[in-house]
Amino acid sequence: MALVKIREVLDGCHENEKVTVRGWVYRKREGKTLIFLLVRDATGFIQCTVKKDSPAWGDAERLTIESSLKLEGTAKPDKRAPGGYEITAESIEVIGLAELFPITKDQSEQFIRDLRHLWLRSRRMNLVMKIRDKVMQFSRDFFESQDFTEVSPPMFISAAVEGGSTLFGLKYFDQNLYLTQSSQLYLEILIYSLEKVYCIAPSFRAEKSRTIRHLTEYWHMEGEWPFADMNDLMRFEEELMAHICQQTAEKCKPELEELGVDVSKLASVKTPFPRMTYAEAVELLRKKGATLKWGDDLGYEDEKTLAEEFGKPFFVYDYPTAIKAFYCKTHSDRPEIALSVDMLVPRIGEISTGGAREDDKDKLIKRIEEMGLKAEDYEWYLDLRRYGTVPHVGFGMGLERLLAWMLDLENIIDAIPFPRTTRRFYP
Repeated sequence: MALVKIREVLDGCHENEKVTVRGWVYRKREGKTLIFLLVRDATGFIQCTVKKDSPAWGDAERLTIESSLKLEGTAKPDKRAPGGYEITAESIEVIGLAELFPITKDQSEQFIRDLRHLWLRSRRMNLVMKIRDKVMQFSRDFFESQDFTEVSPPMFISAAVEGGSTLFGLKYFDQNLYLTQSSQLYLEILIYSLEKVYCIAPSFRAEKSRTIRHLTEYWHMEGEWPFADMNDLMRFEEELMAHICQQTAEKCKPELEELGVDVSKLASVKTPFPRMTYAEAVELLRKKGATLKWGDDLGYEDEKTLAEEFGKPFFVYDYPTAIKAFYCKTHSDRPEIALSVDMLVPRIGEISTGGAREDDKDKLIKRIEEMGLKAEDYEWYLDLRRYGTVPHVGFGMGLERLLAWMLDLENIIDAIPFPRTTRRFYP
């Protein structure tokens, strides 16, 4: 009797054949002469029926929700069954008999998030995690198509990439180190050898924000490459975003539809994206009643207001230098404006930040000192400007924010298996 995945049966590959499936009991309904089991594996759910005169009856009676089992029977089409097929059970082997499962349909969102290790078994989380996997695959496919090399930067770092206030410090033997906020500086090292490089890796930020879009540990898709300018950067980012969305719409359609996602929203993401300067954004926000002035950073509500104007991904660029990191290159004739760009999407706001990197050693030293940092902490970074400096650009895109927008998730914590926030770090 062939051992098969449930999806194979639902696809009609084993109609009227004897099959064996392995998985877990998702639902159970008992009658006097018939027991209905909804059995799940990684690929889907299928209804299995057990008649009272079947040798499997006794084991079926013992089964509880989330018990693991091996079930043998005949796969038959049945329009009344979920998925249009069912298995008539002939034998059941109980592998792991579950205790009373604590999650039911009536539990609150707070409760199921507290039981994350069990909630990950739900169909919804199963689908989100599968799409997450595909989005990472589609991202890698695009980077590879553009001749990028994937690299592996460190998680332990000795100097801040962004601001010191969002660093997680730790004791590293007898030294004080930090968890990385971004792999950017290390990717910059590698462009001098490999030119176009990228990574998909964790980043850590000690932000005490409690919003639907903040995690203290998240996954970053980051790229850096030489001999490029801001137009090259924005063009690459929008083409990456369009590729991910269109591939997801095409190749994950069943999962998207089951999650209730509007597939057309993703399929319609096309280049070029709208672009507006920071100054234009401030002017638009002021017309809408904001008290923002030039030089202020855009807040979450500001970003959402701007996003409502477009209803799709767009860019804001040319931010004030004063609100950007020390490594940002500035306009040669207007040093108060940084060559920096954010991609924003509706509801979530900013999902990526990028820009041109300062390639002049003296300007970089001056900027480091203006930010109150120590140039000696960045000697290795300054070496990159001493030995064959080159114009270069790069960006970082938050994977979970991207997924939260694509899948219309209520909260970013549902875009990652084990969320880390100011209040969540278990299990």
